[in-house]
Amino acid sequence: MSSENVKTETQASSYERIGSKEGLWKLVSAFYDNMERLPEARAIRELHAKDLRSAREKLFMLLSGWLGGPDRYIAAFGHPRLRARHLPFPIGEAERDQWLMCIRRA
Repeated sequence: MSSENVKTETQASSYERIGSKEGLWKLVSAFYDNMERLPEARAIRELHAKDLRSAREKLFMLLSGWLGGPDRYIAAFGHPRLRARHLPFPIGEAERDQWLMCIRRA
């Protein structure tokens, strides 16, 4: 095999560096676990359905493609149109900050 065909760590996608499918599932699980258990994330948690299973799956699918892995979300649902999908929800700075806190801690 030539050295041109060997992927180095700097060439690896973010999806690969995070641990591919398994690593991404861990991140998404930790994110939603944070959202459920942290009192300071209560406002953003209340914007979600009682059962987070669908939200977990969709975020996993979306982040997979966004991080350079398989484009699972687009294959299943088409373009994410994130702004349009979130318009019905009252998302302001507090909700943004709570989301970011949950993902950073994850």
